[in-house]
Amino acid sequence: MRAPRTQPPRKTRLTTERIVDAAMSLMASDGYDAVSMRSLARELETGPASLYTHVANREELDQLVLERVVAEVPLPEPDPERWQEQVKQLLRDILDAYRNHPGSARAAMGTIPTSEGGIAGAESMIALCLAGGIAPQAAAWFCDFTSLYVGAVAYEQSIWAERENTTIAGEPADHEALDKQLTSYFEDLPHDRFPLMRAFAQVMTTGDLTDRFEFAIDVMLAGLVASSGSYRRDDDAEVLAAASLDGQPGPS
Repeated sequence: MRAPRTQPPRKTRLTTERIVDAAMSLMASDGYDAVSMRSLARELETGPASLYTHVANREELDQLVLERVVAEVPLPEPDPERWQEQVKQLLRDILDAYRNHPGSARAAMGTIPTSEGGIAGAESMIALCLAGGIAPQAAAWFCDFTSLYVGAVAYEQSIWAERENTTIAGEPADHEALDKQLTSYFEDLPHDRFPLMRAFAQVMTTGDLTDRFEFAIDVMLAGLVASSGSYRRDDDAEVLAAASLDGQPGPS
């Protein structure tokens, strides 16, 4: 009697979500540059042509990764009394989201968010600025360059993390020892050529990543408030009306 034929296990259906999951997993384990349509196809046990049914190209994949990252960021309801602290917290949360997904910050570099999820973060930042009475043009440009800054910080931190994971000893880098090494290097610079760097050896190397990030966002916000008035335009009222917003008071 012939034995019954066994059915091969059915493959899990390929979806856009599975492709993004695989891309983010591969970024986290092997780095951004390890992700390609071919490497994803191998991870998902399918052919590259199957992926293009769901994702048009690498650029669209980066957009989908960013959308997934931004979806984890809490977007606050603007409060005119607390708008500056809300801006700071939003920037902190975006940085944390990038940190939680290694490689995602690299995907953000050179990418202009065009998906609804990706645009949500920009919408929130502009709304917070307007709640503080910031001019529309200043709010728009602030949104743009803070996005670039946070992405760059996260990307640089990911580079350091990769270096730590590939040290000869296989141990994380000793940042305290590195700071001491840099301080000593600056102190030994020729005084006739670099008097300030010698004198600033200690202050140049003090503070951790959080201290420096907090300093940067304080400076950016102070500059935004101080310069906003210079970027008011004759059509500001029309811009706000188009968004169904009333005219905003000037920043305090």
